[in-house]
This record gives sequence, C-alpha cells and structure tokens, in this order.
Amino acid sequence: MSGKALRQFLSERPDVERVFLCLDADKAGEDACKRLTELLPDTVSVTRIQPCMKDWNDVLVHRAEIPNRNYFKSIVLKEPSKPETVKIIRMSDVELTPVDWLWKPYLPFGKLSVLQGNPGEGKTYFAMHLAAACTNGKLLPNMERMEPFNVIYQTAEDGLGDTVKPRLIEAGADLDRVLVIDDSDVQLTLSDERIEKAIIENNARLVIIDPIQAYLGADVDMNRANEVRPIFMRLGQVAQRTGCAILLIGHLNKAAGMQSLQRGLGSIDIAAAVRSVMFIGKLKHDPTMRILTHEKSSLARRERHWRSLWGTRVASAGSASTTLQQMKCCPASSRSGKPRPNRLKT
Repeated sequence: MSGKALRQFLSERPDVERVFLCLDADKAGEDACKRLTELLPDTVSVTRIQPCMKDWNDVLVHRAEIPNRNYFKSIVLKEPSKPETVKIIRMSDVELTPVDWLWKPYLPFGKLSVLQGNPGEGKTYFAMHLAAACTNGKLLPNMERMEPFNVIYQTAEDGLGDTVKPRLIEAGADLDRVLVIDDSDVQLTLSDERIEKAIIENNARLVIIDPIQAYLGADVDMNRANEVRPIFMRLGQVAQRTGCAILLIGHLNKAAGMQSLQRGLGSIDIAAAVRSVMFIGKLKHDPTMRILTHEKSSLARRERHWRSLWGTRVASAGSASTTLQQMKCCPASSRSGKPRPNRLKT
C-alpha cells in the first residue's frame, strides 16, 4: 500500500488509533516501514510486525519448524504524544503545617507582612526596634522568647552611617546581626535573586525592606495590579522556601475617607498579597505618642486592640476601629470605610 492510499484510508476512518505494518524482514520492508511511519499522522500509534524469517511466505512454509511458535516480533515505531494534563493537588494529600510566629499575630515567619504609615509617623523607628528585639533578645510586648538571629535591613531612604546605625545603637541592636545587601553597583529589587541568597547564606530570619516603592523596579507601576501581583507572589515564595519573615514598609496615599486597607500607596493588591497589614501613626490628641493597629491577619485572629509603642506617657489599649478615628494617618474606619466625627481636640 502506498503512503497516499494509507493516508486516504485513515482520513475516512478518524477513529483509528493504531496501525500495524506487516512487511517483509528485508531492506525493502525496512525502508517501507520508515517511509510509512514518517507519513502517518502523529495521532496514531505505529507498530511493525516483523516476521522471524525473510518474508511471511517463508514463515507460512516453515511454521512447523519455528520453535515455540515465535513467528514474529512486535516493534513500536511511533507512539502518539500524550496530551498534557492539568497538575492537580488533592487536599487530602496536603500535609497540615502550623504557622511559626515571629510576633503573633502581627509577623508570621515564612510570609509577607506590611507596615504602613505617613512619613515621620515612626515606621522606620519601629522597624529599628523590631530589628533590635530580634538581634539582642529584648523582646517586644507579648513576643515569645527566642534565640537572637540575623536580620537583613534594606533601606533606600536613610543613610547607613548617619541615620540607620545611630538609631540601631539607640534601640540596643546587636550590630553584628544587622546586615545590609550591598546594592551600590546594581540596584536591588523585590525580584532580585540576591534576597534569597542573602537569607540562606546568612541564616537570616527577618528581612525589612524600606520602602516598598523603592524596590519594585524602574519599569513597574505600583498602581497596576497585574504588575505588582507577580512580584509579590515570587517574594512570598522566597519567604516560604526560606522560612524568613519579610516585612515591607509602605507609605500612605493622600486620599481621605477611604477604608484603611485602601490607604496604602499603590495597588490594593499589595495589601491582598501579604498575610498581615499593620498601620502606625500618631494620635491626634497626643502627637507625641505612636500607636500600632492591626488591619489584616490571614493566619491568626486579628488583634483588635492597638498597642502603644512609645511616647511621653503610658497608654492603655483601646479598640482598633476606635483608635483609627483618632489617628492622623487613618481617618476612616476599617469596617465601614466612612469617617466618623472626631470629638477629640487636636
């Protein structure tokens, strides 16, 4: 049968899945098998049935002499490519893993968290004290005791010698454990492989990046969700692989009267991609005091009270929704998104 006739035969029978070529075991048969196999579509399986003697007539004549009736052998010449299947994970096969906390419920290990606030409200100051607590063992309130560990502190706003180091000294940090990735030659970005390498090589358990927008990259528009989301997905995978807590410092936008999670500078996907969102700011009635509120927690029950961080007096805890109305940076309630009248004198 010619190749053309065979193709015509198969085109009229689209349900055929396997073709067997029963040609003689000589050079002509070998060449014909190769030629027909190349002509046949990739959707069919091609198997050569090769006689144990030169041709099928010999097999027929001498079949009684052939031991064990091994008249032929099968040779697979072509198998259709298997269609790619969607990789599926069954939840029954997923192993439960507990969440490890740096500071419950604010900062989980192996995840992304974000701290937001207006300039001059104390974001960097808090980050310095957090770094100090992780390196010297002098823990923040309700932080479980753990051995001091290395911290990577990456900043694009403050000088290392005139601002960062003096503040770390003031906070009591172990300076040998506070590390900075040298990006003087090539600017570091959130997608940079050096972040994961630095975490692994230095056994760091906390990375602080201050501020977010300085490390997104020159070609990334932080207001576009389709550009921001892949970056945070990759960074989140770095955190998960290394078990390192990554805290991102962010600024607030100028819009007033919005829900608190929408006050962060850039796309709302930033708040959606991280597992914990915190706000820091001054009290309207006492600008010498900074407070921390917890606005999102995907891994634990959200802390519904604010914490006094520092100031001229010790403050008791209050509800987060009420405190947001008293903060200069967040005039809107985290629940309703509508500002309430502020009866406190500023």
